[in-house]
Amino acid sequence: MSADTTPALRSPLHERHLALGAKFAAFGGWEMPLEYAGGGVLREHAAVREAAGVFDVSHLGKARVSGPGAADFVNSCLSNDLGRIAPGKAQYTLCCDDATGGVVDDLIAYLIGPDEVFLIPNAANTAEVVRRLTAAAPDGLTITDQHQEYAVLAVQGPQSAEIVKGLGLPVDHEYMSFSTATLDGVELIVCRTGYTGEHGYELVVPWDDATKVWDALVEAGVRPCGLGARDTLRTEMGYPLHGQDLSLEISPVQARSGWAVGWSKPAFWGRDALLAEKAAGARRTLRGLELTGRGIPRGHMQVFVGETQVGETTSGTFSPTKKVGIALALLDTSAGLAEGDLVEIDIRGRRIEAKVVKPPFVETSVR
Repeated sequence: MSADTTPALRSPLHERHLALGAKFAAFGGWEMPLEYAGGGVLREHAAVREAAGVFDVSHLGKARVSGPGAADFVNSCLSNDLGRIAPGKAQYTLCCDDATGGVVDDLIAYLIGPDEVFLIPNAANTAEVVRRLTAAAPDGLTITDQHQEYAVLAVQGPQSAEIVKGLGLPVDHEYMSFSTATLDGVELIVCRTGYTGEHGYELVVPWDDATKVWDALVEAGVRPCGLGARDTLRTEMGYPLHGQDLSLEISPVQARSGWAVGWSKPAFWGRDALLAEKAAGARRTLRGLELTGRGIPRGHMQVFVGETQVGETTSGTFSPTKKVGIALALLDTSAGLAEGDLVEIDIRGRRIEAKVVKPPFVETSVR
């Protein structure tokens, strides 16, 4: 079988990243900046924890569901309950497989109104989410893939509000709410969201205007940060990454993401399978592990108690904030492990001790 020769997609900010000496990596079929020259993951991570950084996350998907009853339709498909929020609010939710309850994708739903919902899925899963919604949609509803119609810039960090406000954009709305605004003639959406655990905003910008908004942010003092730092930041918070901590094989019950499921809703994809798993008890659950010895865990490393394997890591990294190795791991429920218990992670043939902890690994400032 021949290798896939499909060229990687690129952000509208690709030339800006090149000029900043970015090191690139593949993310869901896109060529995106991993880190920048003169910075690196550790400095970029620190910038977000201590000041403000901006991430180009334009590889994230964008899709729009519109037509009479669009919100009710989305609510009957995705896991969380859109009825809990009002127009102008955003909600973390899951697209689950109807038969198994496994996670097709995790995404953010922007409730514009009863007849319009804007969705931001993960890059690699956008086409599949759109396909499933399109297949289920009744006549009169339109599902539009707008993946390359908008860029997304995430401004994150304790100084983000001051900087964004200085550009004349709104900053005082509640967490997980959004408002429209204009910056130098560019109409955009400012949402109080992010995936770093810091106070921040995600700006949804028309594709062709992305460079203008990026330049304004950088000139205002926000440090460009690559997706390497975004990964260390989200891991410190215990936020799941689809394909690692959530997947078709890892349900929301196993991933401890049941808070994003509207259990009392009459219908959503995977409802019967998830209710059955919840009632029976998950055979494995996602836990945090913090190394007591030296080492850097990665995904798919075996976890032991004595000579018995009790699970496997799903994500792992070095925590720049705590200066220790940390991991998320699926641990067998039958092992009876509790917070504070010790396990060992097999890191390249060496057993390194780790403590079971409850994420986040660092304190969050998100309110």
